[in-house]
Amino acid sequence: MELEKLRIFVAVAERGSFSRGARELYISHSTTSRAVSTLEEELGVRLLERDNRVLGLTAAGEVLLREAKALLRQAEELTRKVREAQH
Repeated sequence: MELEKLRIFVAVAERGSFSRGARELYISHSTTSRAVSTLEEELGVRLLERDNRVLGLTAAGEVLLREAKALLRQAEELTRKVREAQH
C-alpha cells in the first residue's frame, strides 16, 4: 500500500467524487479511479459504494479513511522532523 494511493483515496472519499478528488490533487480522473481500484484489490474489499454517480463509503472504507488520514498526518510529521534534524 502506497501513501500516494491513500492520499488519492482520502481526496475521493472526502469529496464524494472521483472527479472532484482528481481536481483537488491535479491528477486525471482515470489515475484516481485506478488508484482506488488498486487499493480495493490489494485489500480484498470494496471501499466505495458506487451508485448512480453517488459515492459512499463502505464500512471498510470508513475504517480506511480514518486510519489513512492519521497515517498521512504521521508521514507529514516524520518528513518535517527529518528536515528539521538536517538544520
